[in-house]
Amino acid sequence: MPYDYKPFDYVPPPGLRGPEPRQRVAIVGAGPIGLAMAIELANHGVAAVVLDDNNVVSVGSRAICWSKRALEILDRLGVGAACVQKGVTWKVGRTFHREAEVFNFDLLPEDGHKMPAFVNLQQYWVEEYLVERAQALGIDLRWKNRVVGLAQHPDHAVLTVETPDGTYALEADWVVACDGSRSPVRGMLGLDFEGELFEERFLIADIEMEADFPSERRFWFEPAFHNGQSALLHKQPDNIYRIDLQLGWTTDPEVEKQPERIIPRIERVVGHRDFKLDWTSIYTFQCRRLRHFVHDRVIFAGDSAHLVSPFGARGGNSGLQDVDALGWRLAAVVRGEAPVAALAAYDRERCFGADENLLNSSRSTRFMSPAEGVERLFRDAVLHLAGRADFARPMVNSGRLSVPCIYPLHAPDVAGLPDKARPGAVAPDAPLEDGWLLEALAGGFTVLALGQEAPEVPGTRALSPALTETLRKRYLGGAEKALYLIRPDQVVAARWTGATPEEVAEALAAAREGRT
Repeated sequence: MPYDYKPFDYVPPPGLRGPEPRQRVAIVGAGPIGLAMAIELANHGVAAVVLDDNNVVSVGSRAICWSKRALEILDRLGVGAACVQKGVTWKVGRTFHREAEVFNFDLLPEDGHKMPAFVNLQQYWVEEYLVERAQALGIDLRWKNRVVGLAQHPDHAVLTVETPDGTYALEADWVVACDGSRSPVRGMLGLDFEGELFEERFLIADIEMEADFPSERRFWFEPAFHNGQSALLHKQPDNIYRIDLQLGWTTDPEVEKQPERIIPRIERVVGHRDFKLDWTSIYTFQCRRLRHFVHDRVIFAGDSAHLVSPFGARGGNSGLQDVDALGWRLAAVVRGEAPVAALAAYDRERCFGADENLLNSSRSTRFMSPAEGVERLFRDAVLHLAGRADFARPMVNSGRLSVPCIYPLHAPDVAGLPDKARPGAVAPDAPLEDGWLLEALAGGFTVLALGQEAPEVPGTRALSPALTETLRKRYLGGAEKALYLIRPDQVVAARWTGATPEEVAEALAAAREGRT
């Protein structure tokens, strides 16, 4: 059944009646990233106003593949369970060359995690859940409020906002631009992306049909059903299937978007015409980002800050990781618990994360659409060998799937502890006697003590769970004890086999002030 787009109520804002008090934070854009940012700030006790020029959730499924880390973040925001319940859970990906399977992978081969490897769920459902959560928290959501002007001052910014009833000015200490790939805020500051635009076009088609395709990611190189170009299939809820088809740079997008061109292509993929088009789009690859994400009183997150190709599911997922890295820091600055300079750590970490995403996305794009010459010779040789030689299969690149980057922190560490839990990494989840570890690590800074008592350090919570085999494996390795300092975004800030309260306090101050 097609999604029922219900408009949200426009309410005339108080600024139309006269000057309103300065906001602590104004968020531009009520997509998944803007909504998530507002909820994350609310979780840290900071109110924000959200401005959006529309009054419905996004039209079309758009982002559909939500990674384990994104689901963990959404769970902390209060909507993770709804997303998993509604979505299609999967962890296996299969890659084919023509009709032969040449490579497959399992993204989460081990047990002991609350969230699955991936969930396929249309972006409009995620936005609906986030809107409901924001409304429950009393967040000020202003629909049909279009930002048309921006002026920066030393300690605040002033937005000019256009509504159906007129224009008003809104002052805010901070502005977070989550207004998408064509970001008007980015244009108002005269900023542009740096990076690469790939000369390739792809068709996205969401179709509604009854089918028994498995809950897996399926990718084809040179399939017979699509003239030798690449194709991708994902299953979504409500009998919706996502199909991506490579078209080639010389195709005319105005011609290719016509149903009479799209329907025969889809018929060749699924083998019949018993389907209905739900949503279609034609896009080109971009692997680009702003040089910096923090510009005085304006901070960029999500697609307004960086763009990648959709193969690898790095768009919406990386945007939620921006929220993860920014929310607690901005809240600390607003509350006066951290200096403004701490926001430089957000810029540093998420530029690093964006570069990792851009690198992986560019490599995937070049493998799927190689230039004539060496690139094509390499791609064709790998595909030829992958069906018969083990060493070639990992080189098949149909999109390296999104995982959180490991930030290069200069923080206390100790040899011998598991590498996956090192400083800069997201703390691995694990089952506890009464829940899950990441649930217990949500909120503020936490000292996780394993095999010993946690030192009392002002500004932290102590967590000393009973040791299980999973905790030992993921946090101790062969050691008998360890101390971990975990940030509010569930990233490991520092670790020791043992530490004094003073040592933990110094690591806490460095993390809070962005000195790591």
